[in-house]
Amino acid sequence: MERITKKDRRYMQVAIELSIENIENGGGPFGAVIVRDDKIVATGTNRVTSDNDPTAHAEVNAIREACAREKNFKLDGCTIYSSCEPCPMCLAAIYWAGISRVFYGNTQQDAEEIDFGDKFIYEEIARNPESRSIPMRMIMREEALRAFTEWKEKEDKIPY
Repeated sequence: MERITKKDRRYMQVAIELSIENIENGGGPFGAVIVRDDKIVATGTNRVTSDNDPTAHAEVNAIREACAREKNFKLDGCTIYSSCEPCPMCLAAIYWAGISRVFYGNTQQDAEEIDFGDKFIYEEIARNPESRSIPMRMIMREEALRAFTEWKEKEDKIPY
């Protein structure tokens, strides 16, 4: 495990300050900073209630901004500093974006204590689709596979 540097602490402080400022701006208490080569590429705050968007978490907003600025859907070599341990959605977005390292401040348990718990989502993900609390049924798989077949055969696709 690599050591935590003064720069890591500085970028985490930015994420923490964003999380505090965001409360005053009508958002949730979460902030995120994406860094590449010791430069801030993007920042994000939780805008769920202000934007009426359940996906507008700090990490997702930072990833969206970073990808737009970098003109790339991959953020290899980037580090994300989040004021809180990423939720399942944000963690998935971090993996999809190819971010190389994650630093976080608050834990899942800390978030749970202020009613931002996501334990139930982790539990739901672990269940079989048929036994999740939101009913899920597979339908028209053979028809849906057509798009996957076309993608597999596409010569000029951009893989990700």
